[in-house]
Amino acid sequence: MTIHVRAPATTANLGAGFDVAGAALSLWNEVVVFDEPGHEDGSHLGIRAFSVYASPAGRTFAWTSRIPRERGLGSSAAVVALGLVAGAAAAGVSPPLEELFAAGLELEGHGDNLAPALAGGVCLTHDGRVHRVADELPAVPVAVVPSTRVNTAASRGALPDSVPRLDAVFNVVRASLLGAALASGDEDVFAAALDDRLHEPYRVQHAPHLTEIRADLPGGALGATLSGSGPTVVVWASRGRADAVADELRGRYPAHEVLPLKVAPEGAATA
Repeated sequence: MTIHVRAPATTANLGAGFDVAGAALSLWNEVVVFDEPGHEDGSHLGIRAFSVYASPAGRTFAWTSRIPRERGLGSSAAVVALGLVAGAAAAGVSPPLEELFAAGLELEGHGDNLAPALAGGVCLTHDGRVHRVADELPAVPVAVVPSTRVNTAASRGALPDSVPRLDAVFNVVRASLLGAALASGDEDVFAAALDDRLHEPYRVQHAPHLTEIRADLPGGALGATLSGSGPTVVVWASRGRADAVADELRGRYPAHEVLPLKVAPEGAATA
């Protein structure tokens, strides 16, 4: 039996949704599992995820990685999702989302990436639970991806243990607006939610283009967010304006990769 699974990239810490909100993006990693002996690395994150449900012994794994690593686009979460879904398929079981999520969290501790990688669309997570709240967002993502990398653990270690009350209130207001935007599909409300004071100010030194883009948004853009811990920045374009936004960003940042994407309504699944 040959098993073919794909899983999407993700953008987490969506706007003011620090450690809570994430969305799946139309950029895919894949794995094909063959029933033939191979020499697999048992420390590989995807193999460890596969092993939750089935033994990798006597199998060969062919991984296709399109999601840039350590760029804030959920590459680790996608690998975990691939392994879990492939392992479940090999075992002939169909675990519920919450079970897959719990198993994946033990390997990949970033639930706001893992949830949309597994479920697709836009997800909120808390206390080990997943809420898939929408198929799409009121805007189109355009990712601006530098060649530099950011280690997520080191980046998280740079965050303060406490923030000023005004910054906390700022985020509460915008997180409420984010929820309203997801419920209403209103792009103006969504634009108002695309700012953060809990993590972005402490990570922006690794993504100076975030400040530059926000100070001079391309025509047709609603706002910009740091994707995960960065350095990728997602510029959110009005529907129908994504290509124009991407063209302008390519002109500004010729050394960066600019990827016009979509919110992917589906998560990890057999192909």
